[in-house]
Amino acid sequence: MSSASTAPAFADVTASDAALRRYLHGLPGVDAVGLEARAATLGTRSIKTTAKAYALDLAISMIDLTTLEGADTPGKVRSLCAKGSNPDPTDRTTPQVAAICVYPDMASTAKEALAASGGAGVKVASVATAFPSGRAPLSVKLADTREAVAAGADEIDMVIDRGAFLAGRYGKVFEEIQAVKEACRRPVGSGDGGSAHLKVIFENGELSTYDNIRRASWLAMLAGADFIKTSTGKVAVNATLPNTLLMLEAVRDFRAATGTQIGVKPAGGIRNAKDALRYLVVVNETVGPDWLSPDWFRFGASSLLNDLLMQRQKLNTGRYSGPDYVTVD
Repeated sequence: MSSASTAPAFADVTASDAALRRYLHGLPGVDAVGLEARAATLGTRSIKTTAKAYALDLAISMIDLTTLEGADTPGKVRSLCAKGSNPDPTDRTTPQVAAICVYPDMASTAKEALAASGGAGVKVASVATAFPSGRAPLSVKLADTREAVAAGADEIDMVIDRGAFLAGRYGKVFEEIQAVKEACRRPVGSGDGGSAHLKVIFENGELSTYDNIRRASWLAMLAGADFIKTSTGKVAVNATLPNTLLMLEAVRDFRAATGTQIGVKPAGGIRNAKDALRYLVVVNETVGPDWLSPDWFRFGASSLLNDLLMQRQKLNTGRYSGPDYVTVD
């Protein structure tokens, strides 16, 4: 194992599988009752008037507008890109979304569609590494990642091997994240240089315990993740306020220890504006305004945007729109 470039202070921790296991199992245990109580308390806070208008726009700007279905077509992806570029054609002050999230074979379609629809500032995010199961040889995962990056993906959402993690094979998961991070580098001569950002998905619903979520958070950050993400949206339990709060505490503590800031992305099950605003309260109260930006916090969602747009219109006009106000994705 090699140490993560993002956390040189932890070189000894990541020097071997045994050292990594000792460190992860030495992290403080999570007080589940306390965590859930704090999340519930923060979730009751309300946001009114001017602050609510700001929060609705902020939430829109943080959305990774997502379509991850076997029936996805180029036409559907182009339609989603048009919506992400111009969410409310009747109100040009509406912010664009942060990214369009698609499968790797749709990355080039999304890139072209965003350029054509005025969404040059909207990122293309692509799931990779045998999403959503993560069950594939590393060579396949790396090829999946490289092809997505070559097709124009600005961000890669990878899934960890939950089987390896739950079996205590932390070194294997660490090394796979590092290898995928390396595969995110853009080809030499591609014009824009640099690397696609890497979001590491844990699938919290399969990790079962809060202690495991804390360990996965530190493991991914030590391996070089740019973002840590709750879930694929393909299982019964996806993003929740408590597990997102726990991940926010981890990125806060990681920055305090290393100086490196890591983003957080809850995904799956966040469908309405009220829920989104609860998450923003949790962000503000846990890690502060430094994370209240699409650069550091995202929502993985498909239907959330519609409700945010309707709530925004209600705030501006005093009345709710009819069901045809927003497009059906």
